[in-house]
Amino acid sequence: MAQFIKSPSIIKAAGTREKIIREFFGHVNSKTSEVSIAHMTSPEGWMEPGQTPEFNEYTVVLKGKLKITTKNEELVISEGQGIMTVKNEWVKYSTPFKGGAEYIAVCLPAFSSDIVHRDDMNYY
Repeated sequence: MAQFIKSPSIIKAAGTREKIIREFFGHVNSKTSEVSIAHMTSPEGWMEPGQTPEFNEYTVVLKGKLKITTKNEELVISEGQGIMTVKNEWVKYSTPFKGGAEYIAVCLPAFSSDIVHRDDMNYY
């Protein structure tokens, strides 16, 4: 049976500034654990703790630029570009650029605070 989503759920984001997460599919909005799909609006200067998630994350930038830092490299993903980060590898997302970023994030399996494994927030 099809599951119609009338509107996303707004979820509080971790990080240094207020980021808007609009979850369409995932544990909160659709009660599904297979996948989460969210529309993110991240302000200029936002940074979240590093994490070592138990999921792959597929990200497509719609507007602005998103900075991805791994243990081996630092990448800037611009409007119209995408990136896949892989489970069990450390990654950190941020938007230090003017205007921030707007992007779609897909996590397989679905994002959960139980499996994201964030670094200690005291690094700020």
